Amino acid sequence: MKRSEINAILREGDEFFKSSMWHLPEWAYWSLDQWKQYRHQCDAVFSHSLGWDITDFGSGDYPARGLFLFTLRNGVNGQPGKLYAEKIMIVKEEQETPFHYHKLKQEDIINRSGGNLLFNLCHTSDGTAMDEDRPVDILIDDRACTVQPEETLCLKPGQSLCLEPGVYHRFYGEKGAGTVLVGEVSLVNDDARDNYFYETLGRFPEIEEDEEPLYLLSSDYSRFLGV
Repeated sequence: MKRSEINAILREGDEFFKSSMWHLPEWAYWSLDQWKQYRHQCDAVFSHSLGWDITDFGSGDYPARGLFLFTLRNGVNGQPGKLYAEKIMIVKEEQETPFHYHKLKQEDIINRSGGNLLFNLCHTSDGTAMDEDRPVDILIDDRACTVQPEETLCLKPGQSLCLEPGVYHRFYGEKGAGTVLVGEVSLVNDDARDNYFYETLGRFPEIEEDEEPLYLLSSDYSRFLGV
């Protein structure tokens, strides 16, 4: 992805957050000079991979297959401290986050506001293949529900879905219903080691630096700050 494309996505996404009355930490908007000034205070931000996160999953087509995230809080698996994580995300109409599952992370995905969020679910049979014969037991707003493999499930604003580890899931915004503000509350999140995609995909984009960053992504910290 080009940095100019990421910057445009950040501007648009931030406007959507604000229009939805969702506010971010002050450091979300720091300049590079401010990051350097306050770097000594931000070990937890760096080590827990907090902050902006834009991905096109290596597709080269962010509007069709991509996700806008901001990680608000997180811990580190196997270390003392926070055992939980929280994200806020933006999903556009028909913008897909492709099939993936987690071995460690249990998560609640919440439609905070906006349009409808559509899901397809499927168990994994061997860590790679999808088990297309086994129904999936889930909780929607903590009410027990069973769906068939790859059946389309709709979460309306205010509804939440609890996903156990080992369940393949993909999601996207319903066409014609509007952009969705999506929350995630989970066990510790580890995007580098606990994302298992059905396809061979890239989680973090390679960035072509055609202009200066508007805001640093969580994947930028090591490059620009040496942390």
